[in-house]
Amino acid sequence: MANSQAMTSVFKRDVMMARHAFSATLIRAATTLDTFNIALFLASASRGAADTVYSTTGELAGTGNYTQGGIALTNATAPALDTTIAHWTPSASASWAALTSSGSFDAAVIYNDTHATKYEVSVHTFGAQSITAGTFTLTMPTNDGTTGLIRFA
Repeated sequence: MANSQAMTSVFKRDVMMARHAFSATLIRAATTLDTFNIALFLASASRGAADTVYSTTGELAGTGNYTQGGIALTNATAPALDTTIAHWTPSASASWAALTSSGSFDAAVIYNDTHATKYEVSVHTFGAQSITAGTFTLTMPTNDGTTGLIRFA
């Protein structure tokens, strides 16, 4: 089964339950931002909307300057609303230097690393990559209602 790009259904529910905090301006008791990680997954993995929690199943192996669990996203941009579309984009691109992938990969999973249970947020797909001692960068889109990485219409 192939990866399919999607915002996880459980994340949609969890947002309404205030499980995730993308901003320091909170309506819940916590007063700090949650930490969100991004991890890379093999083209042979089966990541998608049915995912609930982060798992290393199908993730790149922890070799070649890649650590399973991925890297923390820079979260300095608060969620915003453009008319009817809420959106959030990490404030910096995600990059792995001197990466040698353990196989062809075509997906990145964002998950909440703050809580004991690592709830997934979204799966993002791209053209399959296989890298040997190179830099791999996921350039983040403009944070607006049209191109923001995560959007609710």
